[in-house]
Amino acid sequence: MFCTRLSLRLQSRTHVHSVSRHSVHKLASLQRASLLPPHKVRSLLYPFSELEAHLDRSVDRSQFKLFHPSLEDMMRAEKLFCSSPSHKIDYHVSAERMEHAPALKQPEVCFIGRSNVGKSSLIKGLFSLTPEVEVRVSKTPGHTKKMNFFRVGKAFTIVDMPGYGHRAPKDFVDMVEPYLFTRKNLVRTFLLVDGSAGLQRADLIALEMCEEMRRPYVMVVTKIDKCGHGMLLTNLLNLQDVVQTQTTSCFPQPFLVSSPQFWGIYLLRCFIAHVTGSVRLTDSAQS
Repeated sequence: MFCTRLSLRLQSRTHVHSVSRHSVHKLASLQRASLLPPHKVRSLLYPFSELEAHLDRSVDRSQFKLFHPSLEDMMRAEKLFCSSPSHKIDYHVSAERMEHAPALKQPEVCFIGRSNVGKSSLIKGLFSLTPEVEVRVSKTPGHTKKMNFFRVGKAFTIVDMPGYGHRAPKDFVDMVEPYLFTRKNLVRTFLLVDGSAGLQRADLIALEMCEEMRRPYVMVVTKIDKCGHGMLLTNLLNLQDVVQTQTTSCFPQPFLVSSPQFWGIYLLRCFIAHVTGSVRLTDSAQS
């Protein structure tokens, strides 16, 4: 029934966007995802549902469902990630210093995390409906050396930040901290943590930096397809304990994603659209 309702809604509301010379990921859109079996569709849209059955009954599940948008909300958010003549999505510019950052007025979100945590892969997944947008992805840690700005029409900007930790740029702090502390149009920082490795010392330092900013940020757990349920749940519950006991500016719900499997991409698109004011939700907890 879940997939049937989804398919009917999508057939009546989804517009076809043609992309020349570039192939679109087979799971880039909700319309394509709706063709999968119901349990796979649910896992794609709400990745936590895959883990819920493995949690002890004593664990409060509500903390993982604070942001639970409707299918209609996700569909409206998805349209923002489709390029058109009146809504152009493109790579804008790169900057090595805050003084080189473009003066943009639209709301901005940025992604930070350890080198090789999957920032660029995640951004590539978010932009999968517009594959002509060049997001460089490398298996080599520390590939991103600059702040890369991507404009999503006039709605908002996404910024891919250099990774910290192993092979980070020598001037990482001089590059990133001024941006995080002074960027006036920054509405949300997304701190990525490797779900297969759990919180590392460098992640905790980054978390402290986000707390010092006293501006809202979000934890995103990447690579959830790279380990078993047991290890992922252990790492997730440890992260959640840190969020509950050591943070005041972090959104209580972590977002679970797998860029190769596309789990959580639709949900994250919707959250970005929501926090930038681009989509008003019809049925969701406020963030």
